[in-house]
Parts: sequence; structure tokens; C-alpha cells
Amino acid sequence: MTDWLEERGTERLKAAGDLVAALRDAPLGDPTALELWNDVSLALADASSVASLLAAVHPDPDVVARAERIEIETSGFATDLHLDREVFDRLSALDPDALDDGGRRVLTDALRTFRRSGVDRDEETREQVRELDQQLTELGQRFSRVIREGRRTTRVTAEALAGLPADFVEAHPADADGYVEISTDYPDTHPFLAYAHDRDARLAVARTFYDLGHPDNDEVLRELLDLRHRRARLLDYEDWPSFDAEVKMIGSGPAIAEFVDRISDAAADAGRRDLGVLLERAAQDGVEEIDLASSRYYLEAVKREHHGVDAQQVRRYFAFDRVHDGLLAVTARLFGVTYERVEAPVWHEDVTSFDVLLDGEPLGRIHLDLHPRASKYNHAAQFTLVPGVRGRQLPEGVLVCNFPRGLMEHRDVVTLFHEFGHLMHHTLAGRQDWVRFSGVSTEWDFVEAPSQMLEEWAWDADVLRTFATDAEGEPIPADLVARMREAEEFGKAFLVRTQMFYAALSYYFHLERPADLAARMLELYDAYSLVRPLPDTHFYAGFGHLEGYSSGYYTYMWSLVIAKDLFSAFDPAALFAPEVATRYRDAVLAPGGSADAADLVADFLGRPYDTRAFEAWLGR
Repeated sequence: MTDWLEERGTERLKAAGDLVAALRDAPLGDPTALELWNDVSLALADASSVASLLAAVHPDPDVVARAERIEIETSGFATDLHLDREVFDRLSALDPDALDDGGRRVLTDALRTFRRSGVDRDEETREQVRELDQQLTELGQRFSRVIREGRRTTRVTAEALAGLPADFVEAHPADADGYVEISTDYPDTHPFLAYAHDRDARLAVARTFYDLGHPDNDEVLRELLDLRHRRARLLDYEDWPSFDAEVKMIGSGPAIAEFVDRISDAAADAGRRDLGVLLERAAQDGVEEIDLASSRYYLEAVKREHHGVDAQQVRRYFAFDRVHDGLLAVTARLFGVTYERVEAPVWHEDVTSFDVLLDGEPLGRIHLDLHPRASKYNHAAQFTLVPGVRGRQLPEGVLVCNFPRGLMEHRDVVTLFHEFGHLMHHTLAGRQDWVRFSGVSTEWDFVEAPSQMLEEWAWDADVLRTFATDAEGEPIPADLVARMREAEEFGKAFLVRTQMFYAALSYYFHLERPADLAARMLELYDAYSLVRPLPDTHFYAGFGHLEGYSSGYYTYMWSLVIAKDLFSAFDPAALFAPEVATRYRDAVLAPGGSADAADLVADFLGRPYDTRAFEAWLGR
């Protein structure tokens, strides 16, 4: 894999340099300039993709360090490229009327990117942009590295495991002093906060988890926020959210705040009603408020006691291996593809690889890295390994998650379906002529919609019964799935308010750059979240989306509005109906970013998308 890093990273970056030189030498108005631009973009995408992935997942620290250096080099190369007046002049001299629709779209996009990079500014401004972009890349890496490598543990007594599933207890034996370590890895923290009866132990584990990244990331984040603001102001944008939102569906920074408040208001009454139910249940245990140490516990308690859904019992139907195979079978049927297991060079023995075929023809390759390990990226995401370009290279994508190896909770199954939606989008949209539009290269606030829609298949009883079986082979009962859905309806408005807190934090931190991050975080908790924070914790320091999504965490909910509308085209009684499934695949996923997302959705639905399906779901 180190050879792969050098070949796809260093060598492709060198090739990009040679292509830029050829582009500079092209005569003004020469239409081949746009083809050279595509070649440059492809070489750069190859280099940045492999570096970004291996920096997040490779177990060898030396390889990670090399990958991070290549990330910095590719970022610096991209900055220099978009500040290059000679390249800009070659592209500006092209006649848009002489290009086809794809050519005009990629040219328009390229020229906008150049201007957003400051290419048309004076040399002093361009130099400042260059320096800021390098600093921002390094700061982003530092912020992510602190989270990735900052794994912590909390020591609790063996008795504190009361309430946890038997396999969890078995996997956490007590030491000689009678204590157990609970790490900040998701398969440790999430079950503990959901099921451990011991309130004090939950509080200790929650404090550790919600303090991940502190204090190391506090100063990193302050500097990151300040430099992003300087970068935006340098190019005459009011602030970073305004700069960032310009190329998204939402269009402007202030529109983010309006959207966050609109969704928060829509969820307010139902959210407070949910909170009242949780408080009533918590009062039985002498607990007077719902905080980050108790919210999951009492959500599970209400689902178990009011709806007859015990998540620990539900787990017995979701053994990882069966879920893994079931996911492949479901998506193969839905999207009309087949998967063939292949042996491929990978970075860890846990990784499995599959070729994806459509009508017998190869579409691309996927790699699944689904279990936690030390220093690995600790959330769930799809990474690009190879961007696809028609006739040149097939796409390769990677699913990076942190699921248990044994029994999974249903929420993990939903997450797996969600992330696999990104992987299918990347693969199905990998046959573009222009690399800029390959894969999930749509507007960022649309990217989550196809994945959120695919979650619906993880909630359907008939779908689940094809792979969700217990140890005796009995499929999950349909009435249990119905109760699971009913239980999931409870608390959704409560959880929407939590999502709006995340969105508000990402927006207002970038807008205001508060001197006291912790104090401003607490104010935003009060304004948006119905869950009480834990005193002296610093959630923002471990909130990795502040690096990748910057001010745009709102995009998850924006996409969900569209996802609910997309799903309205499917018949819940026939989720695999080939006509609508094929039309969705070909109209929404396969085009990648070759058209505006709103146009893709309108083409599929036969009308512009609207909020009716989302509002019906929220009010149900």
C-alpha cells in the first residue's frame, strides 16, 4: 500500500505538474485547453483521494505521516493552480458557445473556482490566499488528528455494567482491581450510555466522551475559525458562511440561520412533548433533567416500556455477518447490480473488496473497512480512493465505519445503509467524462439525500426479514419491526432539535468566532437542544464535522427534506419495483454532479422538490 501511495499520490501529483505546464503553453482559445484542464483535475483528484484515505485509516504511523504530507502537497498544488493567471487566461479565452453542455458546465465551474481563489486579485492578495490555504490544510489535519488519535478510556466498576448486553459484558472483563475500561470508541460508549443502569458511571463515561479533543483542539479550532474568516474577507465576502454557502443549494450564509430556526421551530412542540415523556420516566428514578448522560438511556427505556421494543433483544437479529451480506443483497436488487468478491491490495486485514457490475459490465470497486481499531477514523464515512472517468478509470470507493464484530444495534444497521448509499452514489456516478462531476460531486447540501433515502430500506419489515434472523434462523417478526418504527417515531422531533444544535454551532462558531467557545456552546445548547449539556465538557473539540463541513452541518437536515420527497415516489408496499428504482438510479444517482441537484430531483419526481413529505413525517 505504500507503493500505491507513492504511485497514486506522489507520481500523479508530478503528472499534474507536467499537465499544468502543457496547459500554460496552449495557444489562447485552443479548445484542447479544457481537455488538459480535465487531465490536471483527474491527476490531482487521484493524488488527494489516496492521501486523504490512508491518512485516516492506515495502521502504520509512518504511512499516515507520509499521506498527510501528500495531502499538504496536493492542497498547496491546488491553491497555486487556482492562483495561476496563465491557466486562468487559457480557460477564460475559451468560447462557451463552442462547447457542449458538459464542457460549458465544467468551464463555468472552473472559472468560478478560480475567482473564489482570488486569481483576479493583486499579487499581494494572491500570496495571502496561498499562505492561508496552506495553514488551513495543516490546521484541519491537526484538528482531525487530535480526534483520531485521542482515544480515551473511563474506568468503571464491573458492577456498573449492569444493564449491558451479555456479549458486551463478556468483551469487557474486569481487571485485578475489579474495574473495567470503557473507551470513547462508538461500540463502547454508545451501548454504555444507552443501557447502563448506573447513573454515576454513565455520567463519567459521558464526560470522557464529550470532552474528546479538549484541550488540544481548543486553540486549533480558534485559529481555524479565524483563518477561515480572514480567507473569506480577503475576497470581499462578509464572513466564512457566506463564502462557503455560495456554491451550495442554500445559496447564502444568512439563509443557513433562517433554515436552522425554521426547522427548530417546526420541531419545537413535538420535541417538548417528547421531552416531557422522558422527564416523566426519569422522575421514577429520581432524575430531574435529561442531559447527555441520560438522554439515550431514557429514550431506550421509553421505547422498551411504552412500545415493547427492547433494543438489546432486537440486536439478536442483527449479527454483523448477516447484516453485511443482507446489505449487499438488498442494494444489488434495488440498483440492478451484482457484487463479486475480489482480493485487492488493502491497508488492513479487516478490509473486504468487491467489484460492482451492471449488466455484466464492471462499474467500479468498493472496499469495506467496518470495524474500529487504534488511530483509525472514528466516525462513519465514504472515502474516494479512485474517482471514475468514462473510458479512463473505474471508480473505487471505501466505506469507513466502526461497527461491532458481533451483534449490531438496529441504529448501526441504519447507519450502514446510509453510508452505503454514498458508496453506491460514488460508484454509479463514476462514468462521467469530466472528473469534476464524477461520483458524489453534487452540491454539498444534496450529498446526504440519497443516503438518507436508502435508510428507508433498513426500516421495512419485508426487507429486514431477508437477512435479519436470530441464531436459530428465525426472521425478525413483522410486528416487532412495526413496533420499532412506532418507537422510532417517538423522539424524532427531540432528535431533530439536537441536529439543529449541531447545525447552529457549526454556523455561529464560524460567523462569530467566539473568544469563549465553551460559553457560546452552552448558549446554543439552551437555544436549540432539548438535552442539557454536562458542565465542564467541550463537545466542539471532538466535533469532527467542524473540519470537513465547516459552517455547513445544516446540510444533513436540508438533505433530509429532499430525501423524504424522493422516497415519496416509491410505493412502500413494493420497494423494489424495478421501474421506479431504475429511474431513480439513472436520473438521480448516475448523473453525479453533471446537472444541478434540484434539476436531477425534478427530473425524477416530475416536479420541483418541496417540504410536504418532510413536514408530514415530522408531524406524524
